Amino acid sequence: QVQLVESGGGLVQPGGSLRLSCAASGFTFRNYYMTWVRQAPGKGLEWMSSIHSDGSDTYYGDSVKGRFTIFRDNAKNTLYLQMNSLKSEDTAVYYCARGPADSHYYTQQQLEYQYDYWGQGTQVTVSS
Repeated sequence: QVQLVESGGGLVQPGGSLRLSCAASGFTFRNYYMTWVRQAPGKGLEWMSSIHSDGSDTYYGDSVKGRFTIFRDNAKNTLYLQMNSLKSEDTAVYYCARGPADSHYYTQQQLEYQYDYWGQGTQVTVSS
């Protein structure tokens, strides 16, 4: 079965950095777009970033563009999110999610809503 396990969250001061990881299993990782979403306290899910199956294309939401970097290692079936210049408003539970298979090309707008499995999440708290 599809499993996604996030790790790397924690407490960090404003301006600091964290790298999240997501270990994937139960499907052919290299054939799927992958996505990071987050949920802040009292708010709904927010799409943040997606990446093409081979890593060639990346997509970012306005709130994280220029600060976060999504990348993947298909040999290790692992997705990453490098988060720099963290702000208090980045405090949230972060989830990785499986996007669509790469049999078609998807626009950013489509990727913001097309994911079918996600992990248990990892908490990121940005506070001094």
